[in-house]
Amino acid sequence: MALLPVTDALQRLLDGAGPGNGESVPLAEAAGRVLAEPVRALRTQPPFDASAMDGYAVHSADVANVPATLNVIGEAPAGRRFAGKVEPHQAVRIFTGAPMPDGADTIVIQENTRKHEGGTVEVTETVDAGRHIRRKGLDFSTGDLLLEKGRVLDAGALSLAAAANHPHLPVVKKPLLAIIATGDELLPPGSEPGPDQIIASNSYGVAAIAESVGARVLDLGIAPDRKEAISALIKRAVEAGADVIVTLGGASVGDHDFIHDVLTEEGVTLDFWKIAMRPGKPLMFGRLGHTRCIGLPGNPVASLVCSHLFLKPLLARLGGRHHVPDIHEAFLGTAMQANDLRQDYVRAVLRDDDTGLVATPFEIQDSSMLRTFTEANALIIREPFAPAAEAGAPCTVLKIR
Repeated sequence: MALLPVTDALQRLLDGAGPGNGESVPLAEAAGRVLAEPVRALRTQPPFDASAMDGYAVHSADVANVPATLNVIGEAPAGRRFAGKVEPHQAVRIFTGAPMPDGADTIVIQENTRKHEGGTVEVTETVDAGRHIRRKGLDFSTGDLLLEKGRVLDAGALSLAAAANHPHLPVVKKPLLAIIATGDELLPPGSEPGPDQIIASNSYGVAAIAESVGARVLDLGIAPDRKEAISALIKRAVEAGADVIVTLGGASVGDHDFIHDVLTEEGVTLDFWKIAMRPGKPLMFGRLGHTRCIGLPGNPVASLVCSHLFLKPLLARLGGRHHVPDIHEAFLGTAMQANDLRQDYVRAVLRDDDTGLVATPFEIQDSSMLRTFTEANALIIREPFAPAAEAGAPCTVLKIR
């Protein structure tokens, strides 16, 4: 099978992907979720003309000339309106958020008053009609469209929905990602590995990338290099309703790389296998009914790079999110050799100096080296057959943190 270009692979992987079913969740559990339907106001806010300041509700005509002394006939705290009517030369002590009393047309803030004995207040500054009043419906009115479908529910959106009297919100169901690591050599963190074993690390990074775009993760652990063991975990993933199954390792062409055969035997229709990229050439993709199956490389850096390039946009789309890769133009910090037929994703440190963004690649790019991936904040994207480039030459980078 010929090597598939990265852009073609991504297009085929995303083909037909879209948000899943909606579900209703309590407002307190909706942070970070994606709206499945528009949200309209169930009430008017404010529901009445309200004072915007602590002070006195008065007739503006009574304070056109100051100082002016008015009789205080009551008060209106927030949540309890004054029941009577404000007549000329009268005032009602009022607090922020309280309904405006009948008859009054403006608010004198308390800093511009002096309270006197005998139930009177002296106003020391003039104030125009309508000052410091929040009119009914200033924010929104019943039936107004407040939040569009597809909006990610952040702090402002949640507060707005709450103010509009929504105790629950319709959100897109989070896509479920099932992760299956494979390999006799792998043990979970905290184990005592034998002389020929290593600690499994890929699943934790892949899970973090998935969760960054709102996916749920089901980690099914490590399968030994036996077809029946891998097959059993794939069945568990399907039974759990996984939208995407990711296998880690075993997708290459070695005698102990069984993923290709197991997926085929389980009924997966393979779409592509082997990508013209570095790291990440042995990337596999297929479908099992509505479930998408991705075989990621076993090398840690290749696994994480492929997750950024392929898994992240797929899960974002399945969760109703708009995902745009964080791509920028920059300049090379060091010279780079000519590239071959594969698209290269080179770990680099991206910094901003007087000339713009400068990307300096790490000298060693072995796909097993997690330390350099962690220290990198960008990947330099080198097109197939890119010629050698000197320091200062333009380049394209993908920010990864």
